[in-house]
Amino acid sequence: MLAGLRGEESIAALCRREGISESLYYTWSKEFLEAGNGDTACQATSPEVKELRSESAALKEVVADLTLGNWSSSWTRSKRLVTSH
Repeated sequence: MLAGLRGEESIAALCRREGISESLYYTWSKEFLEAGNGDTACQATSPEVKELRSESAALKEVVADLTLGNWSSSWTRSKRLVTSH
């Protein structure tokens, strides 16, 4: 459906591919667009969203640290293997 909204694909082709009528597509797209007109600014600043963003940032940092640690260990092992032969 997003491909149709973005104009990446004709509505007719999209509906044929998905096996739905064009009227159903337009009903869904209208509901989708109207749902996006809600009070999103208020929702985006809610304490829960701020907490989730903070948690997401912390998790990204943990993943980065673990990835770097794994890479470093891997590199050190491969370096030892090369120098011990």
